Amino acid sequence: MDFQTKLLNSIRQIPNFPQDGVLFYDITTLLNDKDMFNELILHLKERYEKQNIDFIAGIESRGFIFGAALASELKKGFVPIRKAGKLPYTTISQHYALEYGTAKIEMHIDAFRDIKNPRVLLIDDLIATGGTAIASTKLIKQLNAQLVEACFIIDLVGLGGTKALSKECKIYSVLSL
Repeated sequence: MDFQTKLLNSIRQIPNFPQDGVLFYDITTLLNDKDMFNELILHLKERYEKQNIDFIAGIESRGFIFGAALASELKKGFVPIRKAGKLPYTTISQHYALEYGTAKIEMHIDAFRDIKNPRVLLIDDLIATGGTAIASTKLIKQLNAQLVEACFIIDLVGLGGTKALSKECKIYSVLSL
């Protein structure tokens, strides 16, 4: 069985959650499968280890899991991108559209320390419509960082997020569904 098939098989699929007509991809089964989770992180390490990345930025909350594990493997710094009001120091923020209304995410103003033009990888578990990812790319660029790529474990292609995000940066998705 190839890597992508094994990865997909390690993710529980729950129909009609959180509402009718939605197929939810539950990554908790991937996270507690030590062999598959390790294989995924090593796959990502192999992809990014020669790209001179300075930081990995993870989108709250599941991007923290993959981003921190990959940052540890690559021996790079990890930067959290959080929902508004969750970071204790001075932040920059970016609004993005939700189905009904807007939301805001934030980063610390010194997230990339004193590195000039840092090279940053953005990571999250899944891309759907792309709103949060696009807002995250804007935050990263606002701090004068070079966004190397946005990485997702799952791309829900039919929801158009990668098409919208591709105007901002390069994208890599492990699974396209």
